[in-house]
Amino acid sequence: MAFIEQTSLTGLWDRVFGSQPEPDLWVVIGTGVLALAAVASPGVWRVTRNAITIAHEGGHGLVALLTGRSLDGIRLHSDTSGLTVSRGKPTGLGMVLTAAAGYTAPPLLGLGGAALLAAHHITALLWLATALLVAMLVMIRNAYGVLSVVVTGALFVLVSWSTGPQVQAAFAYLVVWFLLVGGVRPAFELQAKRRRGGAGDSDADQLARLTQVPPAVWFLFFHVVSLCALMGGGQWLIDV
Repeated sequence: MAFIEQTSLTGLWDRVFGSQPEPDLWVVIGTGVLALAAVASPGVWRVTRNAITIAHEGGHGLVALLTGRSLDGIRLHSDTSGLTVSRGKPTGLGMVLTAAAGYTAPPLLGLGGAALLAAHHITALLWLATALLVAMLVMIRNAYGVLSVVVTGALFVLVSWSTGPQVQAAFAYLVVWFLLVGGVRPAFELQAKRRRGGAGDSDADQLARLTQVPPAVWFLFFHVVSLCALMGGGQWLIDV
């Protein structure tokens, strides 16, 4: 019995952390085109942007915890906005890093995902994403947020357990491409909204108050991070 259990655990370990076959180049390019279409199409973007919001608010929450702040909860809304509330010192490096983590989280997650895919760890990426969603679910404080995270997590579990290597690869590449490409658009949207007189308490404005650095510099920072992640991650994905 112990031998069987050990064999099963070894098989599970190999399945999750072992390497999987690399997909054909047409799969990599095709998923990239689909991700670009999902971001560029206004109608589709209104729905798919929820995934970027999950990553955005998850970034705030994770960095808040890593910097020693207490995380009160995360709320996700049907208009694709979100709110992460943490307690701790209202100024200082921890608060700055927490505020800066939102717009940088989706592209950086995409970059990390691209690194895993370049190393052919497709299943590990899917399981890691699922684990992060489960951890985030504990901190969700509204019904729509719970629904969004549960549906997203269920999709990852379904693909991980019920599909073959080719489908898993296509799904993983689509997700990573979407994080990389979709991570670029929100900062530009926020800038446009501020020019129309809205979003006066945005992450960039909060960072400006915390650091005395103008919001324009923080927008530049967001753009540099997202575009560099897209270029670097895209290179890793295409070099299959």
